[in-house]
Amino acid sequence: MMKKVLSFLILFICSFYFGQQTSFKFDFGGNRVEKGFIPITSTSKFDRKVGYGFMDVSGLKSVDNGGNALTGDFITSDKPFYFSVAIPEGNYDIRLNLGDTKGTSETTVRVENRRLMLNDIKTKQSEIVEKQISVHVKDSIIRNQNGEKIGIVKLKPRETKYLHWDNLLTIEFNDNAPKVCSVIIQPNKTAKTIYLTGDSTVVDAQYEPWASWGQMLSYFFVPNKVVIANYAESGETLKAFEDRHRIDKIWTQIKPGDYLFIQFGHNDQKAGNSTKSGYRKRLKEWIQKAKQLGVIPILVTSMNRRVFDENNKIVNTLDDFPDAMREIAKEEKVNLIDLNALSKILFEAMGPEAAKKAFVYYPANAYPNQPNVLADDTHFNPYGAYELAKCVVKSIVDQNLPLKKYISKNYKNFNPNKPDDVEKFHWPESVFMESLKPDGN
Repeated sequence: MMKKVLSFLILFICSFYFGQQTSFKFDFGGNRVEKGFIPITSTSKFDRKVGYGFMDVSGLKSVDNGGNALTGDFITSDKPFYFSVAIPEGNYDIRLNLGDTKGTSETTVRVENRRLMLNDIKTKQSEIVEKQISVHVKDSIIRNQNGEKIGIVKLKPRETKYLHWDNLLTIEFNDNAPKVCSVIIQPNKTAKTIYLTGDSTVVDAQYEPWASWGQMLSYFFVPNKVVIANYAESGETLKAFEDRHRIDKIWTQIKPGDYLFIQFGHNDQKAGNSTKSGYRKRLKEWIQKAKQLGVIPILVTSMNRRVFDENNKIVNTLDDFPDAMREIAKEEKVNLIDLNALSKILFEAMGPEAAKKAFVYYPANAYPNQPNVLADDTHFNPYGAYELAKCVVKSIVDQNLPLKKYISKNYKNFNPNKPDDVEKFHWPESVFMESLKPDGN
């Protein structure tokens, strides 16, 4: 026990004198602890003063099978559990040891607002596997190059409850038998960062059953090489993204060689707005600013809504916004991911009724505090978001964009004319659920 206390004191002193700690080595399990690791047991509840721990310890179990101190024990639960670490904003590599030296395991890992990282990782009897993920952690403070505060992102009230603005890294362990032996966190200063801007169809949605393609994208990229930084938010337009200083936050962080994905249109088309009322001008300004910073802008046309005509063909409900973005991509000589066209193929292949399985269509009382039917033709559930993320990756691959070399083996050749079987889609739900529709339409 004295060694554990001494180890913690050393970590505390280092963080006090040298700034907030950015590297951690956690040994999950019982009382036996690997040298140089911080012990995490089933009673390690998060404490701001300590800076790490579980969001909720109810239902957690520490299991020790003996043998190796690091991999011979683990933490598990019959329900999703969440481990948080106070850590400065930035990119991080996280190495996880998963499995059971005397049994099997099945673990899905997501971070922050349900951002998919590892899906259905199964280990055989007595098998331990090491997996790596890369995560972007952010806060709402805008800083200059000296680290001095020069502004703040104007968050909406509901954003204050999000797990991605809370100055913590939160890891969700989910699935039928999640068993976690260790977690090692280290800064990543070399990965390319893909910054996502957009609305509710791109945002990392916190609550089931809502989801967006942006929170699925990390799953399809090689960790350590590429990190997804999702700054999209529900209800936003290009102008609102500027007014709330979201783009200012990105400009102060983005580095030469990074990417800026831009997808707006759903909310920009609202009454009184047109592609001529600032949309084109702002898009071009963002593109020019990105180029000046050595950043690679990529435009993404807004996907279609689930609106079909009498011939089961998708109806364009986005006015000329997709065409405007296509034209600007040509004028400014930047790459375009035509998600509008790909989603048309995808939804028409599904058909009007089957397409409901990709959107938020659920009977009353399918979720807590949901007395009414959910029937939303704009917003997606996890399956729909996953299919759209595949469309985005397909476009990168088909166009042979430089990002293609960072696509992981999780991506198999995808044909939107042949959507994945929804019954085979794997998504164990998180504990966060809400029937309230996101901002925007």
